[in-house]
Amino acid sequence: MLRVDELTRRDHGLGLGPLSFQIEQGECLALTGPSGAGKSLLLRAVVDLDPNLGEVIADGRRRSGTPAPRWREIVRYFPADPGWWLDRVGDHMADKPAARDLLASLGFDDPDAVMSWQVSRLSSGERQRLALVRGLLGDARVLLLDEPTSALDVENRDLVEALLRGRLEQGNAILLVSHDPAQGARLAERSLRLEQGRLVSLS
Repeated sequence: MLRVDELTRRDHGLGLGPLSFQIEQGECLALTGPSGAGKSLLLRAVVDLDPNLGEVIADGRRRSGTPAPRWREIVRYFPADPGWWLDRVGDHMADKPAARDLLASLGFDDPDAVMSWQVSRLSSGERQRLALVRGLLGDARVLLLDEPTSALDVENRDLVEALLRGRLEQGNAILLVSHDPAQGARLAERSLRLEQGRLVSLS
């Protein structure tokens, strides 16, 4: 489902790689490592937001032969601090019926009301859950998740993890960055450790 071959990034004094790994269909791979090791940089490189070398293949498509907008639809990146560019939540949701179903699954009791919320009034936890909803609309096959529940309480964390398990059952591949080892143990079949831009262990 996702194969990374000899991915290398060199900039601002922090290097990555060369890194090679793969994630199978329906599998979650946890990416761990100390702060500053390059975990977020790796996610950004895979989705091709920053300059890098190497080849990435997702769902049978080569990144080098796929237009960037289409690549980022297939391989969806969820940053730890999601951005918002329009005033209302609903303006960010391309498929509103699907968004309403996802909102309900993440504990929003009145999805229609949520659609009318102003982004400026959102808490950090609401932003995190709503960005997940926004990113899951469409046909993404690979999900790159950077600390997806860092701002959530236990109840909402569990709802997010249940949603992600459902995506795995549907055949998505997930690369999960989390500082919570227990979360990796709950969601991932394998873990990969990154230290100073290098893979140092794989289990």
